Amino acid sequence: MEIKVILVEPEYTINLGAIARVMKNFGVKDLILVNPKVSPNNEIARKFAVHAVEILENAQIVETLEEALNGTDLAIGTSGLAGEDYIPERTPINPEEFAKRLFLYDGSVGIVFGRESRGLDNKELKMLDFTVTIPTSQEYPVMNLSHAVGIILYEIYKQRLKLSPPEIKDKLRKSTRDERERAVNLWARFLDVLQYPKDLEKRKFYVLMFKRFLGRGFIYAKEVHSIYGPLRKATEILERCKNDND
Repeated sequence: MEIKVILVEPEYTINLGAIARVMKNFGVKDLILVNPKVSPNNEIARKFAVHAVEILENAQIVETLEEALNGTDLAIGTSGLAGEDYIPERTPINPEEFAKRLFLYDGSVGIVFGRESRGLDNKELKMLDFTVTIPTSQEYPVMNLSHAVGIILYEIYKQRLKLSPPEIKDKLRKSTRDERERAVNLWARFLDVLQYPKDLEKRKFYVLMFKRFLGRGFIYAKEVHSIYGPLRKATEILERCKNDND
């Protein structure tokens, strides 16, 4: 399993250095910066990275989140605030639950952290499979970015230590983003042919919920492939019935 830390528009040099340091603490090397507001080569960032300067030096800089997610099989967002049921892009799991599920996976995982000032927006969250939220006091629920990265990477590392190498390797192949997206597209087509729900915004919501369901379940490739046939067949039957009626 390959883990990538993706920072969207990081704003503070001290945080950038601290994040590189905590990444090295927990054995994570890949850092991707989306349209950063500070340079990873900044002297202050390098100072706070201490012995993890190479992570800053090797950081990949891209312009968009979409570009950062290229090559990842699973994309997880982090949100400082848990959402309501009707906002699926903000329906999270906690870091411990996430880490336990993660080790059923053997693909490339991108963990996306938002801006210090305002986090990830809903458009960005819709690009991800699901979100992780760290439980905090209601008196001050929003965490410092580097602290949030540290907690999530710690939970992953802690789970890694619990598993012996044979246990980590002995698993079926998990589905890729492309495989899950194919299932989501088939579901969307099925709903369109069914014309259900009538309300188009609600229909989009159903598609998004299906995407979240697949992402949160860490579904195997074999399982997601089993969805293709029934959805395709049902859609074709509905289309034929519709044409006959016309």
